[in-house]
Amino acid sequence: MGGSGGAGSTSASTSSSNSTNSSSSANTTTGVGPATSSSSGDPAATSSSSGGATTGVGGGDASTSASTGTGGTEPEEKFVGNITTSGAVRDGFAKYWNQITPENEGKWGSVESSRGNKNWSSLDRTYKYAQDNKIIFKHHVFVWGSQQPSWVGSLSPDEQKKAVRSWMEEFCKRYPDTKYIDVVNEPPPHTTPSYTAGLGGNGASGWDWIVNSFKWAREFCPNAILILNDYNNIEYENEHRHFKDIAKKVIEAGAPVDALGAQAHDAFKINTNTVKGYIDSLAELGKPVYITEYDIGEANDNRQKQIMEEQFTMFWNHPKIPGITLWGYIVGKTWRNGTGLQQENGTMRPAMQWLMDFLDRGG
Repeated sequence: MGGSGGAGSTSASTSSSNSTNSSSSANTTTGVGPATSSSSGDPAATSSSSGGATTGVGGGDASTSASTGTGGTEPEEKFVGNITTSGAVRDGFAKYWNQITPENEGKWGSVESSRGNKNWSSLDRTYKYAQDNKIIFKHHVFVWGSQQPSWVGSLSPDEQKKAVRSWMEEFCKRYPDTKYIDVVNEPPPHTTPSYTAGLGGNGASGWDWIVNSFKWAREFCPNAILILNDYNNIEYENEHRHFKDIAKKVIEAGAPVDALGAQAHDAFKINTNTVKGYIDSLAELGKPVYITEYDIGEANDNRQKQIMEEQFTMFWNHPKIPGITLWGYIVGKTWRNGTGLQQENGTMRPAMQWLMDFLDRGG
């Protein structure tokens, strides 16, 4: 999930570690050129900027036939998905979305808060819903520096390795049709797992713990598309460069990274052409780029719709983006204020109505 920004500048990104309603909405920056971000560890952090966006052009179907080489193959048609709401799948979810990600239920700390006692019940329900409704199941997340079991950090490196491998292996056996996995989420400096020693530490590549995480995920989930996921990597120059450097190094060191993930929580604040430029840059590594946690923190209905039209159209038409996941849609139930798209009673905000019309869904 999204988190705090790096050092240096004009906007602050907030963490979506929990499904709490924190933080206020912000206006969109449409200035030309790369932006930088300022660090904030407070989930109630706010962001501010100025400017306006032009509306984008709607479009029909877009598709991609990109292949990852190893692991699973990309879908022939782009997916547009969303997450669970307060730990459950809302009635009618599949009417709007053809991919689902558990917001918090798939995090290791939620499954195994007590060592050796794994509670799969919430994941079971979401996975079964995906299977029953023939929509894509995406897992979030294997390795992360947040919402992980508190007990794992105190183990010896050998015991940490066993625990991580057990977590991955049991997941993959239980959910064999998982299509996508966020293998490592928010690498340093955003978050650092307390058990990197058990994953191999820094090693020769500087990121051996990431390399091994992907190798183990491939070992246990050979058919899944494995994603390196982060926030601010298509919004801010310094963070984009850092993420791209990590990705390049781990890929060169043999990590079976199939795709790169851009959470895109702050994209709504940034000029759409700037965002596109960063996506193009990530794609230079030869991997598809997934938009993994998109939301628009804008309380003004018309403004949210305007941003959705412009940015989503760009995502949809981009040849290197095989899928887009939005991070919540029910007003009052999303992690950040202003990002909801549909009222509890089913009434859609204009941005949601536009999106459903664009996708020919929800009728």
